[in-house]
Amino acid sequence: MHSYLALGDSYTIGEAVGDSERWPAQLVARLHERGVALDAPRIIAITGWTTDELSAAMDDTTFAPPYALVTLMIGVNNQYRGRDVHEYREQFDALLVRAIHLAGDDPTRVIVLSTPDWGATPFGHASGRDTAKITAQIDAFNATAHAATSARGASWVDVTPVSREVAHDPSLAAHDGLHPSAAMYARWVALVLPVAESRLRR
Repeated sequence: MHSYLALGDSYTIGEAVGDSERWPAQLVARLHERGVALDAPRIIAITGWTTDELSAAMDDTTFAPPYALVTLMIGVNNQYRGRDVHEYREQFDALLVRAIHLAGDDPTRVIVLSTPDWGATPFGHASGRDTAKITAQIDAFNATAHAATSARGASWVDVTPVSREVAHDPSLAAHDGLHPSAAMYARWVALVLPVAESRLRR
């Protein structure tokens, strides 16, 4: 079996859905269907975490590298709290370097997922915040993360366009109106799956 480490925030821990509905768990299940053996994900993620909070938690965690697959999805709370994109660039890149190291210094075994656009959700529309500004900021954070991911040789999976479809399909949001439903996570997994499978079959 291959080991899998998932690093992130509420999206990775699956706030408001069942354990088996989290996207890392759905990914493992889909890979099993395709005959790719992968352990249940070890998830290091807490709702609300920013880049520096994930890093601090990793400092206090004992890992068992090398992991055959490492996923990283972090940034929405930096944007939500109004944190600076330049600070994010530095902290995200440091996290990415750590992720690559945990993957046995093999960047091809690291997959970064883009930050979804929470402004498109029912919660976002009811928040009173400028959703166009949220979209622009999310795009800026994602451009920063994408550039770092490409520079380090890891894989980038853009789930942001799919995340915005919740504006037209409320079933893609969980009961809290903010976090993704299991159906939304399944859409993300469809994008991650071919990348993960190709890396794990090497």
